[in-house]
Amino acid sequence: MKKVLGWIDDYLEEVLLVAALAAMAVIMGVQVFCRYVLGASLSWSEELTRYIFIWAGFLSVSYCTKKCVSIKIEQFVALFPRRGKAVFKIVNHTFELILFLYLLPFAWKYLMSAVENGQTSPAMGIPMYFVQAAPLVGFALTAVRVLQRWIVEFQTVRGKGEN
Repeated sequence: MKKVLGWIDDYLEEVLLVAALAAMAVIMGVQVFCRYVLGASLSWSEELTRYIFIWAGFLSVSYCTKKCVSIKIEQFVALFPRRGKAVFKIVNHTFELILFLYLLPFAWKYLMSAVENGQTSPAMGIPMYFVQAAPLVGFALTAVRVLQRWIVEFQTVRGKGEN
């Protein structure tokens, strides 16, 4: 069980994002083939690709948080020793965590309104709450990843970290 949880912790976002990218490429490739070779386009391909792209966008926030990849200016922070950098990162991660925890209830309300409305997608007829669950899942995963980074930096400040 510990190996499975470790694998999920290490590779969840990567696997989902690679699968999403591959699915989008295959779906759009089939769409192009059908349109230009067979002369008939698929009615659902663009819609499905768009929904996969939405999911990939929200999952990528969690992935970037896990890998510490973001747009940032670190010239000032780079002047400090390792523990000083960790303190700045803790403050940054605290604000990030507050932001994503703040967004979670709004994402939940957004999802619940979609469930109550019963709206379906135009071409495929799938319930829209499958698509509108992406913000909730993305924000929750990102909050977990921010908390993980916060713990790593806190251990660095205490002198127990490897960063």
